[in-house]
Amino acid sequence: MLKLLRDLPDNVVGVRAIGEVDDDDYEDVLSPAIEDRLARHEKIRLLYVLGEEFTGYSDGAAWEDVKLGAKTFNSYDRMAIVTDSASVRRTIKAFGWLIPGEVRVFHLEEIVAATVWITD
Repeated sequence: MLKLLRDLPDNVVGVRAIGEVDDDDYEDVLSPAIEDRLARHEKIRLLYVLGEEFTGYSDGAAWEDVKLGAKTFNSYDRMAIVTDSASVRRTIKAFGWLIPGEVRVFHLEEIVAATVWITD
């Protein structure tokens, strides 16, 4: 599931992944939040936290991620990915350069630094 993070500036969408993320999480939580922010801002920022309780993505979620990424590809000014998952960190470091805007990966213990960076 995806849970929206509160108390962030209006141009920042923050989410925490808990358990397995499925396609409904994209359709019901992440996509509407991003579309809402893009209605008011040309560029937005994304804070995505994959904590210890995150277990993975369903096949449907992976497809929704691809669709959302294609739809909003040039819409991000910055992305902060917060995770201790070695595979996620490797993937972001390998392919993050393909994403327009600035992408940084933070460890879970750096959540405060990630939040400061994404809101600065």
